[in-house]
Formats: sequence, C-alpha cells, structure tokens
Amino acid sequence: MNNLIPYGKQKIFSSDLQEIKKALNSKFITNGEYVRKFENSFSKYTKAKYSVSCSSGTAAIDLALKSIDVKKNDNIIIPSVNFIAAANMAKLLGANIFLADVDKFTGQMRPRDLLQCIKFHKIKKIKAFFIMHNGGNANFIEEFYKIKKKFKTIIIEDACHALGAKYSIKKNLKVGGCKYVDLATFSFHPLKTITTGEGGMVTTNNINFFKKLKIYRNHGIIRKKTTKKKYSWSYKVVDAGHNYRLSDINCALGYSQLKKIDKIIKKRKQIADLYNKELRDLEGLIKTPDTPTDHLSAWHLYIININFDRLKINRETLIQKLYKQNIITQVHYIPTFNQPIYKKFSKRKFKNAKKYFESCLSLPIFYDLSGLAVKKIVKKLKNILL
Repeated sequence: MNNLIPYGKQKIFSSDLQEIKKALNSKFITNGEYVRKFENSFSKYTKAKYSVSCSSGTAAIDLALKSIDVKKNDNIIIPSVNFIAAANMAKLLGANIFLADVDKFTGQMRPRDLLQCIKFHKIKKIKAFFIMHNGGNANFIEEFYKIKKKFKTIIIEDACHALGAKYSIKKNLKVGGCKYVDLATFSFHPLKTITTGEGGMVTTNNINFFKKLKIYRNHGIIRKKTTKKKYSWSYKVVDAGHNYRLSDINCALGYSQLKKIDKIIKKRKQIADLYNKELRDLEGLIKTPDTPTDHLSAWHLYIININFDRLKINRETLIQKLYKQNIITQVHYIPTFNQPIYKKFSKRKFKNAKKYFESCLSLPIFYDLSGLAVKKIVKKLKNILL
C-alpha cells in the first residue's frame, strides 16, 4: 500500500543524519556530549531551568512521579481522556487514582472539571494532578495554578503533545517552561512534533526535583564527578531506580530536530489551516479544532468532532471506509475508565468525556503531508459522509 496516508509520520532531515554520524564517531555514545547538548538546548528553548532526558514519555512521567515522592495511597488526579501512561505509572506506585471529566469538544480537563472531581470524591489532600494539552493545544494554565495554590499541591504537565505550544504568544510563555507547573513531561516518539526514535524529557525549575530525576534515571546511583586531578570510580545506590537513560545517538537526533521545531510547527499549522478551510462547509456535521486567542498550538494532532447523530454512518464504519481509500485515521484517546484495568471508574458518570470519545477523530497531519493530499482526504471524507 504505497499510496497509504498515515495519520502521522516522522520527518528526518539530512542534517539530522549528519548529527547522528557525529555522535557515532564521538568518544561516548551514552551519557556523553550529546546528552548534555540536547538537555541544555531543550532548557534554552522551553525556558525551564533544568531538563532531564530519558528513554520515553512514559519514563518521563514515572520519573516525575518518583521525583515528588509519590507513595502508596497518595491521591493523584488525572484527566479521564489521556494516554494510559499517567494512570499506569501512578498505579504502579500504589497511588489512589481519581479521574476528572473533560471538555466534550477538546477532550481537555478544565479547571472546573478538576474542582468537580475533588468535590465528588471529597478529596482532602492532593499529592499531585496532571494537566494535558490534547492534540498540542495549550490548556488554560493560570486557572490551574490558582487551584494548585489553594490545595497546596503539585502540577505535573503532560506535555507529550505540546512541545512548541504557547500559553501566550504575546508573553512568549511556552509549555514546559514550568512557570506555573512543577514538572513537565515530553515524548519524542516518532509521531510527535520532533523525534529521537523513542525518548522523553522532564523539565522543572525545582533543584530538588532535578537532582532526584537524575538519580532515578540512573538506577538510583550517585557518584562524584571525575576531575582532571582525580578519577572517580566509586558510586552509591541511594534508592531503587531504573535505567531510563537516553543514548547520545538518540540525543543527537533530538538536538538536531529541536533546531527545526518552529519550522515544523509552522508547516503543521498550514496543514491545519487548510483542513479548516476545506471543512468549513460541513459546519453542523463536523466541528474543527479551535485555538484560543493568543495561544499557539503545536498541532501534534488534528482532531475533529463529528456529529454522528445526524449521519447514517458510525465512526467504525467511517474509519474502515477511509482505510479502504488508503487513509489512516485514529482516535485519541479511549477514556481511561473504558479500559478493563480501570473499570471501577466506569460507575461514575463522565458525561463530557463520553461525548468527546464518541465524536472525536484524528485526521492525518505530518510535515510532508501535501496540500493536495489534504484536499484528497477531505474529498473522500465528504463522499462518505454526505
């Protein structure tokens, strides 16, 4: 199926390959120069004080939770529509997980959804809550910050969709800068805005969290630095950690890709704008994604809401018909309460999350997607729906 249009695809530039080659020819291909280069450039880009690379976005979430000392029976609140990693990592640490409802169009937890969750479950003490930027659209962080202050809790920002997104264009306030959150987690999976093959990053402005992130990333080990005068070979294991390190080969790719992120986002925005234009005449049947004024989306995904109640077709049939036309679409995400492992949450009504899930569909969006391909996708979609 050579003509297959995927819903997402990585973009590897020739300069990326050159940077990888340099890494392969360097003295160290793990824990070397490119790890530091990538982390430093990431901090400079996001404006966070500290950045710690790791092996995946899931590893980033696990490290973030460990760095704030999540223990058994600590209360963690997570949006009900999210990739399963946040809930799984919290569960593995023995935390009590609470799911919050989301907006029926964006799939994002709003401040009022968080407050309703706290009230419904009568939660007195919150260890931390996650916010997510579904599809790459920055959430309304300042309102969440007020809740953080009120409950004296911690915000972990699941920013895996949102590298390059901005809360405010005027203020140049970027997701991951940690002005209003305690930690932010990122993924560099091949379908994300930039890739390292597989990989992740945690940013923070808290020196104590930073130190713990580095320890837990490397087996719980602390060792003194080698100097010109003395070689340091000994180490101490101060806690149980993982090998979540990201190699210099991966970091070289990330370091090179990060230089092009604004260019990549600009192209993705152009694709999103074209979709909006081509889908305009389906208003009432399809709701296209909105970007709040002064916000900049990273456009990781292009998610539409389809009013299937007005159509003679369901989503599964639509997905399969598009697939037969060589177009792959996706659903982001199956709500956590619909998963067998978290079925106990299904007893609570998640009215808006259910509406979002029933209507959402992610159309293809990636750097090399042409304008002609976008028009083809929309034409095929209209032919099926109308």
